[in-house]
Amino acid sequence: MRHDLKIRHGGRILADALVGHGAKLAFGVPGESYLPVLDGFYDVREHLKFVVCRQEGGASYMAEAYGKLTGEPGVLFVTRGPGATNGAVGVHTGFQDSTPMVVFVGQVGNDFAEREAFQEIDYRRMYGPLTKWVGQIDRVERIPEYVSHAFHTAMAGRPGPVLLALPEDMLFSEAAVADVPRYKAVRPAPSAADMRELQKLLQAAERPFVVLGGGGWDRASCEALRDWLEGAQLAAGTSFRCQDLLDNRSASYAGDVGIGINPKLAQRIHEADVVLVIGARLGEMTTGGYTLFQAPVPSQTLIHVHGGAEELGRVYHAALPINAGMAQFVAALAQVKLDGAKWAARSMQAHEDYLAWTAVQPMPGRLQYGEVVKWLDASLPEDAIICGGAGNFSGWVHRYFHYKGFRTQLGSTAGSMGYGLPAAVAAKLAAPSRTVVAVTGDGDFLMNGQELATAAQYGAPVIALVVNNGMYGTIRMHQEREYPGRISGTELKNPDFAAYARAFGGHGELVESTDQFAPAFERARASGKPALIELRIDPEAITTSTTLSALRQKALERRK
Repeated sequence: MRHDLKIRHGGRILADALVGHGAKLAFGVPGESYLPVLDGFYDVREHLKFVVCRQEGGASYMAEAYGKLTGEPGVLFVTRGPGATNGAVGVHTGFQDSTPMVVFVGQVGNDFAEREAFQEIDYRRMYGPLTKWVGQIDRVERIPEYVSHAFHTAMAGRPGPVLLALPEDMLFSEAAVADVPRYKAVRPAPSAADMRELQKLLQAAERPFVVLGGGGWDRASCEALRDWLEGAQLAAGTSFRCQDLLDNRSASYAGDVGIGINPKLAQRIHEADVVLVIGARLGEMTTGGYTLFQAPVPSQTLIHVHGGAEELGRVYHAALPINAGMAQFVAALAQVKLDGAKWAARSMQAHEDYLAWTAVQPMPGRLQYGEVVKWLDASLPEDAIICGGAGNFSGWVHRYFHYKGFRTQLGSTAGSMGYGLPAAVAAKLAAPSRTVVAVTGDGDFLMNGQELATAAQYGAPVIALVVNNGMYGTIRMHQEREYPGRISGTELKNPDFAAYARAFGGHGELVESTDQFAPAFERARASGKPALIELRIDPEAITTSTTLSALRQKALERRK
């Protein structure tokens, strides 16, 4: 703790507090409501970089992606009112994805409070459902205390976002205060009795299955878990957009348990007698709309391990609920010895089914998008980071790309559009030596396409793929299924995406056939600039396994 209590204004105290807690990057859009913080950033610029973004939605996605990639809280600054509302999308993503974030929002001065002053919002009411805690710092001398509380809360138990409101008059005030030491992450550990019961249930199982997911993981724990799974000859899957928690080349890997699940994998989970779920919330996406497990008491014997006690028993009554952090649980798991001989063949078959499922299927049109994904899978460095947005275009990546290491996938399990490009920019700034590829749709990309300016400003040479089918594909898919042939509200008129990238000083390419992709990607990579490759695919190719016409025909026949 500091003992040189020099007088500082609130903005400088806050900037020093962030440095003290290890923050290296903060993302945001500047606002007059937190002007003293911007001044404080100037003094700590050698230790903390403030990344200026073009819209608070993009900034909040960047902060969330940074938290997901590094395991340290992503830091976000937005101004009051409109800035706070724009930034909500990334905070909601962080909450559903269990990502640590610390969000700072400018607020009207205390002398104007409760008058509906210019851009005034009650952030406790607005952000309460989207965060672990919302606080407001009304006294300048309490900034170190509140910031320490925020970092500890964001990292404790189930990680998630925390928000602090900053009244303008408080930030301009001065105080002589000491800084607080760096936060310490606090996570629960399983009891010895829990682990004995887990061993008993698993060893008695004939058809066990493991599901990994959620937040709070680290590389060492994932690698240790892989060794344990392979040693026990257990089959395992990963929850929606958490495919990088287990090397997909592992003999234990059976595929992703999410949207567009391999039917054989879904059947395997239905038939399991014991399911060990580690870290996943068992939400709608992972459970196939709550169909893989019967609610509230599954037919399978459920062992549910989660860092947040409030999550255990929320939907499913587990035979053995275990409140534990991921590292703490995996460390205890090392002492659990299992003889997996009786289910070894079943686990081997699960991995073979996964490999068969990822064989590329042909699709309509000159550009075979699946072949593009397979080329990326074979050609990118093993530590390349794939950042995905939301839409049907992501299905090809989910199915055909093999994730080979921890934190090589950044995607929103909340399914929010516009995530891919901002996430890629944050990833490239956090890990400049790694190749970073954003895979986006045409509608998805333009929700935050302006963040190409941020990539250019900070020299972040990401490569964005824009899969262009001229529509909001996911909605069109549902539309054809429910109201065949009645197209409404899903068609898009798109710009020249390659020219759009060049307008920001980046590199732009258009690819219309499969053979054009590899040379275009290599040129993009060699450019050393933020790059965009538009992939113009046939609109008929709506998913990896069907077409728009087939969907429409099936829906029409169902109505006869």
